[in-house]
Order: sequence, then structure tokens, then C-alpha cells
Amino acid sequence: MTAVLEIENLSRVHSAGATAVHALRDVSLTVAAGELVAVMGPSASGKSTLLTCAGGLDMPTSGTVRVEGTCLGDLSRKGLAALRRRAVGYVFQDFNLIPALTAAENVALPRELDGDSARAARVLALAALEEVGIPELADRFPDDMSGGQQQRVAIARALIGDRRLVLSDEPTGALDSETGEQVLRLLRQRCDAGAAGVLVTHEARHAAWADRVVFLRDGRMIDETGPSGSIETLLGEPVR
Repeated sequence: MTAVLEIENLSRVHSAGATAVHALRDVSLTVAAGELVAVMGPSASGKSTLLTCAGGLDMPTSGTVRVEGTCLGDLSRKGLAALRRRAVGYVFQDFNLIPALTAAENVALPRELDGDSARAARVLALAALEEVGIPELADRFPDDMSGGQQQRVAIARALIGDRRLVLSDEPTGALDSETGEQVLRLLRQRCDAGAAGVLVTHEARHAAWADRVVFLRDGRMIDETGPSGSIETLLGEPVR
């Protein structure tokens, strides 16, 4: 299987000296096309830091991150931004929608920034909103939506176009159980279609949608389960 995300000996230290915080310690992880990997662990274990480094939103103190063979550390700031727009979809915990833009405009923004015409970007945005089940909200502003609806818009923005790597940080946090399951099914389908996915979650039932589960504690990877049969054993019930 083709590796989409390759993380090797990744460490991230915030501050220095007596105030240094080791958010990640020598973590290595490879995620292949078609694979969804869940990341679990207690608070402050390094889960969100792992995602921000994987998506090029933060740079490691040491180690390397490659997306489709491209080392993020070798890219200029402009090149890194271009790679994120084209290849990486990121679902944030707090949505990060722009209040002054409609749902369709928020979703279309990465494509327009990458050079698509407004019309072409809107076509893709409408398709992405259809995929997450809210096409009727295309011209509504974030302040006129519920938290769950805003989260779906954020997921549509992460999925627009041919994103090969989808990074999700607690994507179901603002959703009810039924809608959360729909979102996880959508992420699973995108991976089954050939993308690579990394899902940060604290719930085992959500991790059950993944092919593998990795566990972090104090910035270190301490365990891994997989393939899906092992995850079923973890839950004590069939997956999906």
C-alpha cells in the first residue's frame, strides 16, 4: 500500500530549559492510502500536536514528516501552504469557519486560494456540502447554524477536491450521537475511496471505525492495535 503520511522519530518541545514541555517524544507513524488510523490517549498526551505537525501547521523540534513523499521541513512557507490546500484536509475542534462567508464560500475558499475560479470552486463546494448532507445550508452564514451544522461545513471544507490526507481532531464533539456516526461513516468512506485519514478521539466506539488505533501517553506512542479485528476485541462487540 502507498504511504501518504510518514512520520519518523518526531519530537516537539515547547519552550526551553526548566519550562520545556515535551509534547511529543520520538513518535513514528505511517498511514497508507485507504487507511484510517485513530489516535487515543489522555489529555495532554500529544494527540493534537501530532495532528498539527502532520498537517504542517506546526514544525517538529526534530524528526521528519512526509506527505506523499514530500518532506514538510524542506518546503518554504509558501510551498507548505500550497501543499496544505491541495493535499491536506483538516477538521478543527473549534470549526475555524469565517463568519463573514457563507457555508459554500467557506468550503470553496481553499480551492479559490489555489487558483480555481469562484464558479468552479462553488461547484466543488456544493458537491462537498451534498456529501455531508447539508446542501440546503450553502448560502447560510455560520452564525445562523447550529454547532453540528457548522461542524459539517468544516468537514465539507476538509473534504473538498481530491484531498489525499484528512486529519480530524475530535470531529464529532459538537454533534449528537446519530450525526456523529454519520460523520464517521463519511470519513470511513473517504478513506475507503483512497485517502489516508488520522482521527483523534477519546471514545473507543469512534475509534472502532479505524483500521488501527495508536495510543499516546506523555508524548510517547505506547501501544497500537489493529487490524480491525483487534479493535472489535477492544470494544467487545462487532464494528459497524
